[in-house]
Amino acid sequence: MPPLTAFLLLSGCGVDTFLDPQGPVAAQQRTHFWLVTALMALVVLPVLTLTPWLIWRYRDRGGADYEPRWAFSRAWEVALWSGPALVVTVLAALLWINTTRLDPYAPLVSDADPLRVQAVGYDWKWLFLYPDLGIASVDLLAFPAARPLEIELTSATVMQSFFVPALGSQIYAMGGMSTWLHLEADAPGRFGGENSQYNGKGFHMQKFEAVAMDDEAFEAWARHAATAPALDAAALEALGREGVASDLARALDRQGNEILFGGVPDDLFARVMSETAKAPMAAHDRAAGR
Repeated sequence: MPPLTAFLLLSGCGVDTFLDPQGPVAAQQRTHFWLVTALMALVVLPVLTLTPWLIWRYRDRGGADYEPRWAFSRAWEVALWSGPALVVTVLAALLWINTTRLDPYAPLVSDADPLRVQAVGYDWKWLFLYPDLGIASVDLLAFPAARPLEIELTSATVMQSFFVPALGSQIYAMGGMSTWLHLEADAPGRFGGENSQYNGKGFHMQKFEAVAMDDEAFEAWARHAATAPALDAAALEALGREGVASDLARALDRQGNEILFGGVPDDLFARVMSETAKAPMAAHDRAAGR
């Protein structure tokens, strides 16, 4: 199946994709995608159209020798090379402009103050810290709609990839360092998120839910999260074990899959980065080539 056909099918079958954007970043990515596709079609479509005709026109008709009369044509040379050269030039300009415009480190323009979130990738779950609220959640990224989301990311293990297709952009999270991502949702909704970087046998289950809420719903959720048990040493030890969120819920004796923490150490994100940066590679990671 051609890639473009696959994209078009995905955009209409309920799968989260930037072709059905739910935020300003994904909307810009969709516009960029269609511009590049249209420009590439200027080169690809004539080739796809003319190739069958040329095969038919100059096919072997049996017996007759084909002796073309070669001659240099400046007009044809200019026509053949100027088109692709122009397309490449325009593509380069578009890529330069949109790469700058879609810089994941660049804050989004908005009248609202961004919500700060710190994301830590574990094997195989995501921990979301809300440093200004003193709460945390596992595999649930809750935030107000129509308000920028400022996410600082790191990994407590190997390199991971943070991706919410409907909101746009993907960025890596690496142990011992931090990266940044700025997103926003246009309206309340639920969007699938995932780690798109292979990091072991539980990789395919390392998914999370990004939930955009109205302001009142988010404030109610934050108050509810604040009543949950604190993220203490025992919970941190359980977080560090390999396993998905349901395994963590059983280890913490939580009912259901909602895992919230009402108290978070102030320096937890920095501590994870520091400990990961100086930690030796585990034997099972070396054996797996990670």
